[in-house]
Amino acid sequence: MFESLGFETLTAPQAAIWLGLILGLAFGVLAERTRFCFRRALVGEDRRQAGGVWAMALAFALIGTQAAVLSGLITFSDHRFMAGDLPILSILVGGALFGAGMILARGCASRLTVLGATGNLRALTVMAIFAVVAHATLKGVLAPVRTTLASVTLPLGDATSLSALPGGALLWTSVIALGALAIALTSGNRAVTLGLAALLGLLVPAAWVGTGYVLYDDFDAIPLDGLSFTAPWADALFFSIASSAIPANFGVGLIGGTLVGALVTSLVGKTFRWQSFTSPRETGRYAAGAVLMGLGGVVAGGCTIGAGLAGIPTLSVAAILTLVAIAAGALATQAVLGRSPAGTAVPAE
Repeated sequence: MFESLGFETLTAPQAAIWLGLILGLAFGVLAERTRFCFRRALVGEDRRQAGGVWAMALAFALIGTQAAVLSGLITFSDHRFMAGDLPILSILVGGALFGAGMILARGCASRLTVLGATGNLRALTVMAIFAVVAHATLKGVLAPVRTTLASVTLPLGDATSLSALPGGALLWTSVIALGALAIALTSGNRAVTLGLAALLGLLVPAAWVGTGYVLYDDFDAIPLDGLSFTAPWADALFFSIASSAIPANFGVGLIGGTLVGALVTSLVGKTFRWQSFTSPRETGRYAAGAVLMGLGGVVAGGCTIGAGLAGIPTLSVAAILTLVAIAAGALATQAVLGRSPAGTAVPAE
């Protein structure tokens, strides 16, 4: 479609950066206002309300994405989420590592990105380490870990998506969406908060349709891309220090937009405040969490956003298993820390 839009000086890859920036701005604003966080939905003191926000976003992400698939705008048939050989060990190990890191660092990649923009130096430190480790796992010294785990696969054949199960995509979309809406509507959140969460969820199909349909160009193709924070953070870090050699992409725009959107919103809402580490022990805990998330996010093939909020709406079995593994790793780690007096001494966000 892109060639029909009439741009003469802007290529599809360049337009993808602007798309990522716009979606990132919206994500930063909405995530800061709703305190959108999967970790809080699992183990936070306000887990019921946090779970409602996350569920509302998921419901609208799912409905919007599957509506785009049904209308023929996009297809996930060639996406890595639909690979016939399921990298089961990568998903289970990587997901568990990411979940454990999320607990240690008190937030997943998206939440810490937003917190970093509001003055939380702990979050910024975590994301810097996270980005380095993620890049090392993608292309550096930790890549053998990723490839070794990925070599263990489970053949799924055509059963890579819930749409292959009895009832098809419509049934399973309805089941998951209605379940998520039920959780959201009984969570005790204000209608305004749930409305903002729904808008956040709609950013997911906007990204899929934007990269997979609006910016599709036969002569200068860009990959079908969704919201994600693992690979984009690695790309953003290395673009910032080597921009003359490494071009920006959709993910770089997404990270930049999220940081700006959350920063402006926190300044306008007067929630910006500087925060930092209080002890070496705390610093080590957060750093360990960053390492586990960077490694686990790449190994598993996604984080709570890439495999969760954006992945589940594709109805991918791999994405669903990844989020389950992340949740299991997080809950197990929280249980272990809960039995240790030292493990409970963690500052609030």
